[in-house]
Amino acid sequence: MKPNSGTLVVNIMNGVKAEAYEGVYQCTARNERGAAISNNIVIRPSRSPLWTKEKLEPNHVREGDSLVLNCRPPVGLPPPIIFWMDNAFQRLPQSERVSQGLNGDLYFSNVQPEDTREDYICYARFNHTQTIQQKQPISVKVFSMDSLNDTIAANLSDTDIYGAKPVTERPPVLLTPTGSTSNKVELRGNVLLLECIAAGLPTPVIRWIKEGGELPANRTFFENFKKTLKIIDVSEADSGNYKCTARNTLGSTHHVISVTVKAAPYWITAPRNLVLSPGEDGTLICRANGNPKPSISWLTNGVPIAIAPEDPSRKVDGDTIIFSAVQERSSAVYQCNASNEYGYLLANAFVNVLAEPPRILTPANKLYQVIADSPALIDCAYFGSPKPEIEWFRGVKGSILRGNEYVFHDNGTLEIPVAQKDSTGTYTCVARNKLGKTQNEVQLEVKDPTMIIKQPQYKVIQRSAQASFECVIKHDPTLIPTVIWLKDNNELPDDERFLVGKDNLTIMNVTDKDDGTYTCIVNTTLDSVSASAVLTVVAAPPTPAIIYARPNPPLDLELTGQLERSIELSWVPGEENNSPITNFVIEYEDGLHEPGVWHYQTEVPGSQTTVQLKLSPYVNYSFRVIAVNEIGRSQPSEPSEQYLTKSANPDENPSNVQGIGSEPDNLVITWESLKGFQSNGPGLQYKVSWRQKDVDDEWTSVVVANVSKYIVSGTPTFVPYEIKVQALNDLGYAPEPSEVIGHSGEDLPMVAPGNVQVHVINSTLAKVHWDPVPLKSVRGHLQGYKVYYWKVQSLSRRSKRHVEKKILTFRGNKTFGMLPGLEPYSSYKLNVRVVNGKGEGPASPDKVFKTPEGVPSPPSFLKITNPTLDSLTLEWGSPTHPNGVLTSYILKFQPINNTHELGPLVEIRIPANESSLILKNLNYSTRYKFYFNAQTSVGSGSQITEEAVTIMDEAGILRPAVGAGKVQPLYPRIRNVTTAAAETYANISWEYEGPDHANFYVEYGVAGSKEDWKKEIVNGSRSFFVLKGLTPGTAYKVRVGAEGLSGFRSSEDLFETGPAMASRQVDIATQGWFIGLMCAVALLILILLIVCFIRRNKGGKYPVKEKEDAHADPEIQPMKEDDGTFGEYRSLESDAEDHKPLKKGSRTPSDRTVKKEDSDDSLVDYGEGVNGQFNEDGSFIGQYSGKKEKEPAEGNESSEAPSPVNAMNSFV
Repeated sequence: MKPNSGTLVVNIMNGVKAEAYEGVYQCTARNERGAAISNNIVIRPSRSPLWTKEKLEPNHVREGDSLVLNCRPPVGLPPPIIFWMDNAFQRLPQSERVSQGLNGDLYFSNVQPEDTREDYICYARFNHTQTIQQKQPISVKVFSMDSLNDTIAANLSDTDIYGAKPVTERPPVLLTPTGSTSNKVELRGNVLLLECIAAGLPTPVIRWIKEGGELPANRTFFENFKKTLKIIDVSEADSGNYKCTARNTLGSTHHVISVTVKAAPYWITAPRNLVLSPGEDGTLICRANGNPKPSISWLTNGVPIAIAPEDPSRKVDGDTIIFSAVQERSSAVYQCNASNEYGYLLANAFVNVLAEPPRILTPANKLYQVIADSPALIDCAYFGSPKPEIEWFRGVKGSILRGNEYVFHDNGTLEIPVAQKDSTGTYTCVARNKLGKTQNEVQLEVKDPTMIIKQPQYKVIQRSAQASFECVIKHDPTLIPTVIWLKDNNELPDDERFLVGKDNLTIMNVTDKDDGTYTCIVNTTLDSVSASAVLTVVAAPPTPAIIYARPNPPLDLELTGQLERSIELSWVPGEENNSPITNFVIEYEDGLHEPGVWHYQTEVPGSQTTVQLKLSPYVNYSFRVIAVNEIGRSQPSEPSEQYLTKSANPDENPSNVQGIGSEPDNLVITWESLKGFQSNGPGLQYKVSWRQKDVDDEWTSVVVANVSKYIVSGTPTFVPYEIKVQALNDLGYAPEPSEVIGHSGEDLPMVAPGNVQVHVINSTLAKVHWDPVPLKSVRGHLQGYKVYYWKVQSLSRRSKRHVEKKILTFRGNKTFGMLPGLEPYSSYKLNVRVVNGKGEGPASPDKVFKTPEGVPSPPSFLKITNPTLDSLTLEWGSPTHPNGVLTSYILKFQPINNTHELGPLVEIRIPANESSLILKNLNYSTRYKFYFNAQTSVGSGSQITEEAVTIMDEAGILRPAVGAGKVQPLYPRIRNVTTAAAETYANISWEYEGPDHANFYVEYGVAGSKEDWKKEIVNGSRSFFVLKGLTPGTAYKVRVGAEGLSGFRSSEDLFETGPAMASRQVDIATQGWFIGLMCAVALLILILLIVCFIRRNKGGKYPVKEKEDAHADPEIQPMKEDDGTFGEYRSLESDAEDHKPLKKGSRTPSDRTVKKEDSDDSLVDYGEGVNGQFNEDGSFIGQYSGKKEKEPAEGNESSEAPSPVNAMNSFV
């Protein structure tokens, strides 16, 4: 303990632990008069515990899903401040999508790829110990659709992988708080924090409302991107239901938080010290309020009054102690304790029984100085026991002061509201009690006000001329004035051109910078006045111009015809300054209620110089007049003399009287208070009266101070009341007020709606009916009915899921409603509740109903795999929403030709229990389009489509079937880049998944070289390319990209060209087939030569051409012009070996000549044009691919390109 002090110093620097001093302390001050005690002081050492160790698993999240990173900080004292940072100690950015909750957790409404990181770290800062604790870093990995397919395919089924869809948008779902409703209790005067954080894509927007009321203005703030509602300094009126709504483009969800404001005890009337003389009576009053109502207990000198020494002069009556005929031994210190579960109040009050004659504490002959027409306050501070009575006298032996021109304050001060010059003199204060009397004399001097009798005038001055402003003043000779000049409310420029004289300001050699407003301010020790004028600098006019200016202020204001409610004001107009005065504006000042504030009273035409003014009671009026012309308004005139009107009863009553209960057992009566001088006199109060309507009760009334609310407790629930509020002051009441009807507080409804019936209209719509509840059971204003309904299970799957209740509200006394958006073939439950202003009533018994079957959703996926010459394998997944019992699947397919025309449509019905099908007897090298949908007994659902291609033949090249393997992923990719290299060229092929019509390019270069990649453009959208002109025996690197997709390339592939050889030409002379062919040709030529020779020798001609036309070998016939087929292979449908390879020299299908549009794998694509062919060494040339030149012939002509067989025939 400090010497001569009550301060206790606790030093923890001496090695003693702080925990040793933990506890509750209380200070007691005691002397022979009694003992006073302090409030309890709780000392607790601060703590900053370490984070408990825990194993944190990485968070793997799919893009678009929600995520919550838990912080769970250690419990400290005081609680820590939570924030999230990374390893570089940089705060993690937060937004509407990512934000920190009140509990410290980090919430993601939807995750994005940029959220992937391994250093989400939660920090807890303990300010009192100046320490920061760090949680272990949390890793978050966000997977996109592609990364899911590539990285976790082994762990998921085909349905999971290939049925995965791109990031889908989702309606909002609340992450916190959970459920549809919650409760919150807050203490009066604290800060109320309510939080709603929602998941969804797009990111939801949060909106807050208070049901049945408005959010309090000036105390409501939104934080954390409107996810947190903050209301400061809450009171009981802030109790109620607060609703947060999360909304995005797909829907909305909401949560209702019921807030109850409790209150620790707070003073209504705290006990005050009492000074009593022996034999006097007195009371100590201790009144406090709170929620719940606090209990009052008394102590004497720190001891409970029940066990304190007896005092016959003392009687305890609840919150009041009554003293009767006290004695000096009754002096003590009393403590009042007001407590409830949320806190307590403790106040000390000293009851001092003292017998002291009067003493005056104000110094004798103290001098008071005031300005005329202003209030004068003369002090007479006193002390004595019993309390002395104060009287004032004018002069030493003058008469006692009484009357309305004086105001006597309880502390002894004498107030003269409007001091005049004749109020100057000596005033005597006399204090007396039964033990004696004393007096004191003080002096009052009333000074003349300071005035500017010649004010500065508006001036228009030419450049380089001289400007002068006058400021002639009149003041009390005993006061010393000081004059200050300002320019535009700032000090004058530090310029020698500005000359300040006794009564004027002169500006030499005026420049444009001297434009502005010049103000003359006159100060004395008692008052201050000012006047301003504007200086306008202009160029020298060629001829003198008429100066138009604002008028001068009116002069000589005079008040005549004084009455209680009216007075006549007259004045003399000032100079018009070449612009006629259009009107005069009259303003007034109320020196009693709002001194220094001028209000608009009225205005009159410029030809009028008198006006009759209406007055209100209990106002100390001063008037001034302003003249107006086309240039502007004049300065206000000097104020008129003051005129104090007499007090009177109020003329009007409060407006907007209402009665609305805030609790089931109260009635809150509110009104708009009278403003300003509407009170018509001192002591404004209100008489509040009420009685229950339609009940023969007497009016209950109470008089309250100048407030705007009164609460009636103990009322029945929701009954009508007649209410009236009447104003009154010290002189009497206002006229009888009109009555209004209000209602006491509402309570929750008691009865649930009955006879709930459901009529199912179709598979997604139902109509619900109910009987209305009796109005008496509503116990409040009927708001409407709420229908709660939820899906119990799907009848097709028999699997329960998380119940998500939906709510529909029907306003007013409605007894039916429609339930839209139901799921077909499902079991539902519902109940109905009535709603009033207080909330919802009990629910009706749950009603079960079922929806009929509907058409199913599309199959979840369709895969086409294992293409062969004549078959394709189809696999599919059942619909996500069967909406009934599946009866079958419908498969339709049709071929697509090279002009994208569709062939005949084939339909197959498949049993519902099948999940795959092998389609046989298809045409090879043909593209097919498939349409697939499911059926219930109601009908067919939506279909999904896919395309696939059968292969050319066993020796042909498979076309990469885009979309035939699985549903196309969201992002394109190129994979499986393969190369087949020769000596100077390489065939590059790849697989592509992504948007159609991509334009590819191939980049290549020597492996290990730092040279730039060489780039070749691929014509069309085919998935192969031939690199030419390569160096033999060289290793190359190659990669494939797509034009217009920035940074989108395949991985690199390496290949090596073959070694250089003298000749890559195949020695066909050693080939068996070539030897046999040459022999056959030679034999044929020999036979023809022999026949020709014989015929020639006989003298005849041999028509070789005609014979050839008539009996030509079918294998060497040109293609027919009508259908483009070879004669021998015109119909594959009738050929028993239609799927065997064609004879050597022809690999063209018989149904169409191979063109680019039919197959990306056709040989045509290996050339630069439609007629390109292979050379023997594998290169591409056009030596026998060009079109045959037209030649005149005896038979027919053909412009068709020759078949490979014809080409070979020409070669021979």
